[in-house]
Formats: sequence, structure tokens, C-alpha cells
Amino acid sequence: MVLLEHLPDQNILVITPQGPLEQSDFETIAKAVDPVVISKGNLTGLMINMQSFPGWRNFAAFAAHVKFVTGHHRRIERIAAVTNSKFLKIIPGIAGYLLHPEIRSFNLNQKKQALLWLETGR
Repeated sequence: MVLLEHLPDQNILVITPQGPLEQSDFETIAKAVDPVVISKGNLTGLMINMQSFPGWRNFAAFAAHVKFVTGHHRRIERIAAVTNSKFLKIIPGIAGYLLHPEIRSFNLNQKKQALLWLETGR
């Protein structure tokens, strides 16, 4: 399960995983992103807020994650990974070569800085 918070004034979606990722989580995320993309053209920012990566429940969840990323990455301007996981902090550098949005990592205690960066790019 994931918790979603849409910040419409900033055009930002905050995702907080609550356990291993499920196929339905990515369907839920897409249902939150798609109307914003239709009405505003792009999502300004996506914050992924997690202590550590919870993994995927099964292969179907992994496949749904890949499908979401390939179908939506060009419609998201910036992604902030807010985490204390050392492993997750290297992902933005790798993913940045493959995906459209600019991706940065922030420590869990830097949520305000992450939101500011998502909004302004600074």
C-alpha cells in the first residue's frame, strides 16, 4: 500500500510506501498522476518518501512499476527521493541517465528542501 498526497497548488504528488509495493499501488499512483497530466500538461514534482526501499510484493508488482515509469517519466519534471537509505541515494545518479525527470536524493529530515526543489528547481 502507498499513501498519496497531492499538493495541487505546487502540482506535486507525494508518495509514501507503507510496505512491499503491489501492482495495485502503481494503478493508484497512475490514477492520481493522469488527471494532473491531462489538465496541466505535466506533474511538476514527485516526492518518494521512504526510510528504505520496501521491495515489490511479486513480479507483477515489479512489472507494474516498470510500466508506470515507462509510461509516465516524460510527464514528470522532477523527482525527489527522500530517504536515509544509502542504496536508494545512488539510484538517482543511475536513473538520471535513463529517465526524463531530473532526480535528486534528500535525507528524511530534508523534506522542506526537497519540496522547494521540486517546486522551483533550486
